[in-house]
Amino acid sequence: MSIVIAGCGDLGTETGLRFAAEGHRVVGLRRRSEVLPGQLEGRAVDLRAEVPVIDDDATVVVVALAAGSRDPDEYRATYVDGLAHVLDGIERSAADPRLLVVSSTAVYDVEDGGLVTEESPATGGTPTAAVLVEAEELLRERAPHATLVRLSGIYGPGRERLIEQVRSGSATLAETPGTSPHTNRIHRDDAAAALVHLAGLAMVGPIYLGTDDEPARLDDVLEFLAAELGVPAPRPAPPAGRQAGGDKRLSNSLLRGTGFTFAYPTFREGYRAVLAGEGTRWA
Repeated sequence: MSIVIAGCGDLGTETGLRFAAEGHRVVGLRRRSEVLPGQLEGRAVDLRAEVPVIDDDATVVVVALAAGSRDPDEYRATYVDGLAHVLDGIERSAADPRLLVVSSTAVYDVEDGGLVTEESPATGGTPTAAVLVEAEELLRERAPHATLVRLSGIYGPGRERLIEQVRSGSATLAETPGTSPHTNRIHRDDAAAALVHLAGLAMVGPIYLGTDDEPARLDDVLEFLAAELGVPAPRPAPPAGRQAGGDKRLSNSLLRGTGFTFAYPTFREGYRAVLAGEGTRWA
């Protein structure tokens, strides 16, 4: 296969390297292509403003864009304009690739801890989530056979916000035990592996949730990290407003049903690997 990774940040680069390890030619698109590993054929392009050249022999295009901030305008330039330019590039080529587009489970506006599947409505709920919904609608209009992969919170090498909060003592638990919101996450390596796995299936569906096996209450994750770090557990504190990401429990049953297996099925295995210094940050 000839692979194009549109957006070679941390996730896109790891995905490209996994394709390359399988013997495929991989073209990576990003503004500073010179920073890409040698296994990828880098092409410098600002997808927010430019239409990329998509080779006629491209068999898979993975769109893994990443905004530099949570400003809604930055989100729109990255996820809506960037996706539109990739679609323009495909249309200008003779390629008819399998198209996988990374989105986010932030599009599910759920606050009651309910179970979320691919069939749940994606209504946004925040300004940035609304932009992601807009990008998904654009994809469905222009490339109805594409596959959306909605990823939950990605962690891994270099994505250590919770670890640093626990280590510094700034993390806090819910004021009332057992009331912290459910959180959902996926290790960067499993997210990349899932994209490679889906690209290789004979038949692929329109939407998959990329998340690990265990929706976990935030307090459970924080207390686990404190124990692993050997520092005092965070103290309870009053809530500081709406929890980013709401309160939902994501199901990975559909992805699991394709035969995909996780290297890090829960946050415990994944964070232990991060604390052990395993893996490389590519962004």
